[in-house]
Amino acid sequence: MNKIGVLGGMGPAATADFLTKLIQLTPATCDQEHLPVVVANLPHVPDRSRAILGLGANPLPAMCASIDLLVNAGCGVIAVPCNTSHHWHSDFAKYSPVPVLHIAEACVLAVGPAQTTAILGTRGCLQSGFYQRIISENGGFCQVPDTQTVQPVVDATIAAVKGGDLARGARYLEHVLRTLSSNGVNAVVLACTELPLAALGCDPVAHAGMTLVDSTLELARASVRYGLDRGWNKAA
Repeated sequence: MNKIGVLGGMGPAATADFLTKLIQLTPATCDQEHLPVVVANLPHVPDRSRAILGLGANPLPAMCASIDLLVNAGCGVIAVPCNTSHHWHSDFAKYSPVPVLHIAEACVLAVGPAQTTAILGTRGCLQSGFYQRIISENGGFCQVPDTQTVQPVVDATIAAVKGGDLARGARYLEHVLRTLSSNGVNAVVLACTELPLAALGCDPVAHAGMTLVDSTLELARASVRYGLDRGWNKAA
């Protein structure tokens, strides 16, 4: 049980981004110094946001099947680079015989206390409320986008990235960030793993003076830290 398991495919581009960050964060000088990783890139898991909103099938059985696959492959910890899926984190924790890292708990370390923090994510993620709860418990102040004006643009950003149009996603996200900045927001959690991909194309001026918290990056940091603390980068 000396491997990091990645429960991915939600979506595939976000999973690839997570793996890239995992590798970049590992202090290795050769192949043998990297952390062993097993990836379950399984995109047919039912839509997580639609399930939370009562509009689609329950994705938990499919995600538990992926946990079984990863545990049977010798994984000692599991990372899920999909924010909305953490609505079911307590179910993961009960089901999995190995720890499942919590993406919001990883992100809260990068959100300073007493900041006005906007959470950008799917409608299901925001309705679930786990980000708001965890950040509030750690002394932060949260707000979520207006459902009539800003959230539809966030939805369009996520859809553009999932559809492979990063440039269009960047334009949408840039508009959202400018709006939040004008409203006095000083920290933004990119609480959908498609959003960091859109952010790559944004004009830095759009979020000047704001802290952007990349949920994919923070989960990768937590995963690398977990593996290195246990010496998994060292061959047996």
